[in-house]
Amino acid sequence: MVDVSELVTQARAGRPRAVARLISLVEGASPQLREVMAALAPLTGGAYVVGLTGSPGVGKSTSTSALVTAYRKAGRRVGVLAVDPSSPFSGGALLGDRVRMAEHASDPGVYIRSMATRGHLGGLAWAAPQAIRVLDAAGCDVILVETVGVGQSEVEIASQADTSVVLLAPGMGDGIQAAKAGILEIGDVYVVNKADRDGADATARELNHMLGLGESRAPGDWRPPIVKTVAARGEGTDEVVEALEKHRAWMDEHGALAARRAHRAGREVETIAVTSLRERIADLRGDARLDALAARVAAGELDPY
Repeated sequence: MVDVSELVTQARAGRPRAVARLISLVEGASPQLREVMAALAPLTGGAYVVGLTGSPGVGKSTSTSALVTAYRKAGRRVGVLAVDPSSPFSGGALLGDRVRMAEHASDPGVYIRSMATRGHLGGLAWAAPQAIRVLDAAGCDVILVETVGVGQSEVEIASQADTSVVLLAPGMGDGIQAAKAGILEIGDVYVVNKADRDGADATARELNHMLGLGESRAPGDWRPPIVKTVAARGEGTDEVVEALEKHRAWMDEHGALAARRAHRAGREVETIAVTSLRERIADLRGDARLDALAARVAAGELDPY
C-alpha cells in the first residue's frame, strides 16, 4: 500500500517521481484511487487546461512543444498530457511525443506524461480527467492535453479542456475534415500550422467561411480566432498564447469557465458510474443464462431486446 498523503505532499513540492506515481495509480485503476482523488480534490482548480487536437501530421507535438517554451518564458509551470494511440495487442503506446519534446525533459518546471488510449474512442485515455487533476494539484499553472490524431472522433477533448485548440495544416484536406460536424463545434481557437506552405491562406479563408456558416452567434459571444503558425520555427506561438489568454478572460467575464468545469465534473461522475456498472455487467460473461439467451437470439427465436 502507498502512503497517499505523503505522495501528495511530495507532488505539491514539485517532485516528478511523486507525480508519476500518482498518475500510475490513476492509470492502473488502483484500489487506492478513491483515496488519491479525495486527497487531491481540495487542491485543484488552479490550472488552466488547454486541449490540442487535429488530424495526424498537422504538428500537434511540435505546437505543444512551442507552447511549453512560450509559457516557460512567462514563468509558468507546465504539465503536458500526451495521449498516444495504444497497440490493440500489447496495450502499449508509441511515445512519439516524448521524442519531440525532449528539449523540455530536463526542465523541472515542465512535467510531460504520455498516456495510452487503451482503445478508448474520442482521442482521450479514460483516465485523463484524473491525470489532469493530479497535474493541477501538483501546482501546474497550465496543462496542455494533446490528443491522439484520429480526426473525427476527437470531439471529446472539448469536454475535458477549458479551451480547445484545433490544429489544421494546408494540403491535408483539413478544410473538408473541418466541414464535418464536430470539429467546427469544438474549437475555441483554430491554428493553421505549417503556414509557410502553399495553400495556408486558402485554408484559413475556407475555415473562416465555414465558421461564418456555422452556428449563429449572439453579440458578445466568443468568435474563435484563426491563427497561422510555423510551430517548427516557433513562429506565431505568441499569437496563439494571446488568443488563449483572450478566451480565458472572456470565459471569466461571462461565467463560462465555471460552467465548463461543472459540466466536466458531471461527465466524470457519469463515466465513473457507467464504468462501475460495466464492470458488474462484465461478470455475466460465462454465465450459463447469458449463453442460453445468446444462443436463442442467434437462432432467431428471440430478439436481443
